[in-house]
Amino acid sequence: MNRRFPAFVAPSVVLALVAGTALAGDTPAPTPRVQDTWDLSAVYPSVDAWTAALKQANTDADALTACQGHLKDQLKACLDKRFTLQETVARIYTYASNLSNADTRDATLQQRSQQAGLLATHFGETSAFFAPEILAMGGPAVEAAIKADPGLAPYDYFLRSIVVDAPHTLDANSEGLLAGAGTILGEPDHIHGILINAEIPWPDVTLKDGTKIHLDPSAWTLYRQVPDRDDRKTVFDAFYGTMKAYQGTLGATLGAAVEGHWLVAKAHHYDSSVAAAVDQDHVPVAVYNTLVATTNKNLPTLHRYLKLRAKILGITDLQYSDMYPPLVNLDKHWTIDEAEALTIAATKPLGPTYTSQLQAGFGGRWMDAYPHAGKQEGAYMDGAAYAVHPFLLLNFNGDYESVTTLAHEWGHAMHSVLSAKNQPYAKADYSTFIAEIASTCNEALLMQQMLKDSKSDDEKLYFLGTQLEGLRQTYFRQAQFAEFELAIHDQVEHGEPLTGEGLSKTYLGILKRYYGDTGGADAVTHIADRDGAEWAYVPHFYYDFYVYQYATSIAAASQFSTDILAKKPGVLDKYITLLSAGGSNDPYVLLKTAGVDMATPAPYDAVAAEMNAIMDQMEAIVAKKAGAKPAKAVPAKK
Repeated sequence: MNRRFPAFVAPSVVLALVAGTALAGDTPAPTPRVQDTWDLSAVYPSVDAWTAALKQANTDADALTACQGHLKDQLKACLDKRFTLQETVARIYTYASNLSNADTRDATLQQRSQQAGLLATHFGETSAFFAPEILAMGGPAVEAAIKADPGLAPYDYFLRSIVVDAPHTLDANSEGLLAGAGTILGEPDHIHGILINAEIPWPDVTLKDGTKIHLDPSAWTLYRQVPDRDDRKTVFDAFYGTMKAYQGTLGATLGAAVEGHWLVAKAHHYDSSVAAAVDQDHVPVAVYNTLVATTNKNLPTLHRYLKLRAKILGITDLQYSDMYPPLVNLDKHWTIDEAEALTIAATKPLGPTYTSQLQAGFGGRWMDAYPHAGKQEGAYMDGAAYAVHPFLLLNFNGDYESVTTLAHEWGHAMHSVLSAKNQPYAKADYSTFIAEIASTCNEALLMQQMLKDSKSDDEKLYFLGTQLEGLRQTYFRQAQFAEFELAIHDQVEHGEPLTGEGLSKTYLGILKRYYGDTGGADAVTHIADRDGAEWAYVPHFYYDFYVYQYATSIAAASQFSTDILAKKPGVLDKYITLLSAGGSNDPYVLLKTAGVDMATPAPYDAVAAEMNAIMDQMEAIVAKKAGAKPAKAVPAKK
């Protein structure tokens, strides 16, 4: 996942969509080599240097208010000061938060990260007058200033966006008040993170072979895929049972977050939280609504996959706890070096410039690769240090999921590299709506490389099954999450309180519909009541309609990767241009210019078509092995 500066678009800590893990008994993570750890001294050479920068930035934030009332006459000079300070604040935050995430147990590191967050809030307060004062100039005057002064070119999109956002912009005092509330509004996410990662007493469970495990979140990601069904049920019962035991507290934190989203949306004159959230990037609400509606229309494709999963696993009563074991086992592991080499080979279709820059990043100590006690779980790419380079946190364990996660995060990193190389700082911070395209396109290219290198039907089944499962998790699962977010925000917007019990009931209803649990013997999947507590674990629900962008991104990335591999004329140039465009225009416009319109059903229907094509291949292999005739694709509902 792409991790960006919290004061402007994203939360302080964002987990990857999937985190690579290895099962017990697999090759353990080796002792990290120097080149497998990141070098944050590239950001600040010492804590003392960081502390001095923090102090100066707070002073500069105070001094920024001297521009208030003078933007009309000093527009370029004041914008220079604002964006120079913003870049510094992001750099300060990058240093502190990444050190903190490397050891979440260290109170001193946590304190520095909080200091950086407070600085970001302070900057938001002291710069809040910019939008109202620029609006007061009037759209024609702003446009005239842009045309008259070439020095304003780096800021033209920023200025024009403010004019477009006029109906949702408050006066300077009100904007400053909301900016000052940023830290408070972000506390539910912070509390959730502390509970999940540090304070919930996770249970100890014993598997059938006598293996004893402490079922914390890292172990959950690991052991939910164990081969034995009874063990998987034990793991699900224990983990979601713990979630359910704490659903009251976790319901209160999520409820507070959703109330905060609605508070900010109403203050900015939006009629819904989702409208406020997507409009931050000028994405039409039609994109969100089309995603949810088209996904529901295509649920028969998901159900076809679930039936195929049950068939390959030899199961007649598919359970939710059967979602994570691979369809075919592949007893193979990769080193970091091998994963990097595979990523280089897979991305060759993107051109020699792309792969040479990627190779330079691999050798530049941009990444902290291996898990250890106290380290933030999951994976992310932090591209906020514009003048330095991206930083990546992984928890690499050598399985194929770890390899795909590496390719995914380095897709983000290359997006940041291309954006920083081609855009000034004020236009370099690309939208999350586009961010996940680069990462998921890398995953799609990697999958094709693995299929190309497969030497047996079983290997092909493994990689095809992995690709299919990736589409389930990244498309259908994220669309399901998006629908849940829509439902719980709608409840708050209609004056209904959110409780842990109510959230579990709402989530369970959506989960049963997506997985075809009709409550009868003909159910596609049997969903247990305990599965309704899954929402309590998912951190993305605190991020204000973030997850839908995974689903939209994989749809766009699938189209790009297919066309690039087919060498469709002009597509590669359009793709690299998209990654190089940063935040120079509305992300919806940039993507539509590149050939993909996410407000139409076509990209989402294409995902369903891709899944059906994969299943056709898998069923042909299965039928060949069994001497039976493959099933036909299930048509979508009209």
